[in-house]
Amino acid sequence: MSRLENDRPLLIDRIDEEEEETAYDETEKVHIVRDEDDNERDLEYGVGCGGAPPFSWRKLWLFTGPGFLMSIAFLDPGNLEGDLQSGAVAGYSLLWLLMWATAMGLLVQLLSARLGVATGRHLAELCREEYPSWAGMVLWVMAELALIGSDIQEVIGSAIAIKILTNGILPLWAGVIITALDCFFFLFFENYGIRKLEAVFAVLIATMGVSFAWMFGQAKPSGSELLVGILVPKLSSRTIQKAVGVVGCIIMPHNVFLHSALVQSREVDKRQKYRVQEAINYYTIESTLALFVSFLINLFVTTVFAKGFYNTDLADSIGLVNAGQYLQDKYGGGLFPILYIWGIGLLAAGQSSTITGTYAGQFIMGGFLNFRMKKWMRALITRSCAIIPTIIVALVFDSSEATLDVLNEWLNVLQSIQIPFALIPLLCLVSKERIMGSFKIGPLCQTIAWLVAALVIMINGYLLIEFFSSEVSGIVYTGFVTVFTALYGAFIVYLIARGINFTPWRPKAESS
Repeated sequence: MSRLENDRPLLIDRIDEEEEETAYDETEKVHIVRDEDDNERDLEYGVGCGGAPPFSWRKLWLFTGPGFLMSIAFLDPGNLEGDLQSGAVAGYSLLWLLMWATAMGLLVQLLSARLGVATGRHLAELCREEYPSWAGMVLWVMAELALIGSDIQEVIGSAIAIKILTNGILPLWAGVIITALDCFFFLFFENYGIRKLEAVFAVLIATMGVSFAWMFGQAKPSGSELLVGILVPKLSSRTIQKAVGVVGCIIMPHNVFLHSALVQSREVDKRQKYRVQEAINYYTIESTLALFVSFLINLFVTTVFAKGFYNTDLADSIGLVNAGQYLQDKYGGGLFPILYIWGIGLLAAGQSSTITGTYAGQFIMGGFLNFRMKKWMRALITRSCAIIPTIIVALVFDSSEATLDVLNEWLNVLQSIQIPFALIPLLCLVSKERIMGSFKIGPLCQTIAWLVAALVIMINGYLLIEFFSSEVSGIVYTGFVTVFTALYGAFIVYLIARGINFTPWRPKAESS
């Protein structure tokens, strides 16, 4: 038995291998070709040898896919709304923060990928294994709430796009139903292999890129101001709230769970240490490229609205619902009306993010509850959890843009609350040699990761305090918020304290 397996009892202490829920069956995984050098290396060093083989473009292509699916969470309608509001209110001045927030998000996602590759399990499964049943159930409920909140925003974003592209013929609730149904159509491609589904996402990301790049070209923003905005940090009392929002919406709780599962779609021989390191290396390159693309798309949206609406009377009133019409009024029709270009890009963002949301829901439910069922059934359950409240939202708020914006703020708060319950377990797990073996992160990486996590949690805490201080009043509501805050803080302290000295909550047989 290799040292890697000895270091990770989670991989061998499973009661019944056949009954355990897994992210992908062996028949579903993408086969990674072996070069002649790999075969010679196996013969020379045997099982468990270290050091990754030389770089191969062919292997990078085979590993490409999970990172781009993960990057969709950086491009969902909620993020696009944050981009356009940031550009309208702060101009180019927060582009540097967008860049560094994306870098922080990349670090978190790389740790999630590392966890999935090194252990062969995803974050939800490991949380079920490592925490007591009550704590695991709390983490599951929090993850589901975050997913539902994100899903409502994504589906509403798609519905708004459909309403734009049909000139208002289809109301918001009709767009919600269409989005709910076509999500199953896109997921159907997975039956023909994970690469087919990844190709669908590639098309949707390319559609976003072309649409928003077209808008960028029509707006003709100032190149010098754009460069200064990226390189020179600026912050003022007027832009502080938007700055906090830029950082707060980058890390999505469900995306941390998702990426640790997606990386298991590739066939990696855990007996060969260099195979694990090779997979980690390629996923690092692929995820970096994917988030660079997402940064460019977010930058396009921010600069278009900075160019058109910064220092105008409309800056504080722009939201996802009216952004297309404001663009149309500002830049006109042209060869192809910018309203429809915006609608196409928004539709691609909404559709892709709803699919990844459904995908993440399957992994979260299967991992925490450990039951096997057909994928279409699990997708149906996951979809229903979000679509039913979303239809209610669409019917109630269809005629009120202002009320829909208020709802969006509440949903952002809901997701902000959940961030510690994804970040803290991830950092605790990926730092432990018993779980990660020789692939645990080192002291420097641990320090940086915890600083990033602390920064993100404090920023979201600031958002929560600002929001509740302005929205909550009365003795009953104040008392409820106070009690909830106390329980919330206590559970975060528990997660951190348990992570300092992580031991399984139930007895496990010692590995030989």
